[in-house]
This record gives sequence, structure tokens and C-alpha cells, in this order.
Amino acid sequence: MVRITKVHTGGGDGGETSLVDGTRVGKEHPRVSIYGTIDEANSALGIVRSEINNRSIKPEGINSRLIEADRMLDIIQQELFDVGAECACPPGGIPEQMSIIGVDAGDRLIREMDYMLEDLEPLSSFILPTGNPVVAHLHMARTIVRRAEREACSLREEVRPEVISYLNRLSDHCFVLSRWLTGDEGETLWTPLGKRGN
Repeated sequence: MVRITKVHTGGGDGGETSLVDGTRVGKEHPRVSIYGTIDEANSALGIVRSEINNRSIKPEGINSRLIEADRMLDIIQQELFDVGAECACPPGGIPEQMSIIGVDAGDRLIREMDYMLEDLEPLSSFILPTGNPVVAHLHMARTIVRRAEREACSLREEVRPEVISYLNRLSDHCFVLSRWLTGDEGETLWTPLGKRGN
């Protein structure tokens, strides 16, 4: 069990931080960037959940989807902490007692996407990242997860394939979930430059 009694230690004042095993690295280290971006993505999903819970939710229609989305995101936030903790370990330095996500987590994301896609019409164009607050914040979370994936790929020899796969699928999941939670306002499609009026 993690026990945090003091947040400020002064240890990072010189621009360094510790990985899980105590190894000191600069805060600009690619590994620090990965787990920092994962933390950012998790925070963005926390805003999505906050927006969901600020709504007057009734167990019907789009509201039932909001309840289900909050359940999905609760699991995802827990998993992102797992992934971030793993990425905070040096190569080959994952402690024996640390549990790490497996392919089952990514498989669950696919099942959830397939479930949501049953309710959605195929797209005829790209979607602009906008909409109600829940949807707009999901688009922001999607792009942050995609950045985390790119950063993980930059260390692909040192990051398990399951982590990269999970981040890839999670970005897609955020996109599908944003569409699934779009209400009466509908989706705003991108109109190519040549087809837009002045």
C-alpha cells in the first residue's frame, strides 16, 4: 500500500526526479514524459467524469449512457494509474509485487467500443472536436492519450507492447465514447476547404 505523508521533499528542485526503483533521472527524460502525459490524460478523464456527475442524470435515454460511461471511465482511470506506474519503472525494473495490465484490458476496450458502435451511424466525414462539455473534454482526453502513445512508441524497446496497444485502443475508445454521448446537439463534421463557402 502506498503511504504518502509529505508531498514536497525538495528532491526535485534541481530538475531531477526518481523512478520507482530510486534511479534519479532528469525531469526531461522520455520516461518521465510518458508517465507525466498519462497522468495528464487521467486528469482529463477526471474532468469528463466531473461533467457527467454535474448533470441531472435519469436512468433513461442518453442519461443511461452517461451512467455507463462513468462506470467505464472509473475502470480506465484505475488502469491509467497502473500503466503510469509501470512506465515510471526503468527497463527490467518492475518490482515483483507490482501488478501490470495484460491484454485483457485492451480486449475489454475493444468489446466496449463494439458495443457502443452498434448504436452509431457510420461517419461520412471527420468530426470537429467540439460538442457538449462531456464530449468536448473526451476529445481533449483522446488527444492527450494519443500523445502518451507517441511518447511510449519513442521508447518501444523499453515499453511493453501491451502498454502501447492499450494506449492506442484507449484513444479510439475516447473517440467512440464521445460519439456515443453526443446528444441532441449532434456532431459537427469537418467540411473540406474546397467545399466551404467564404
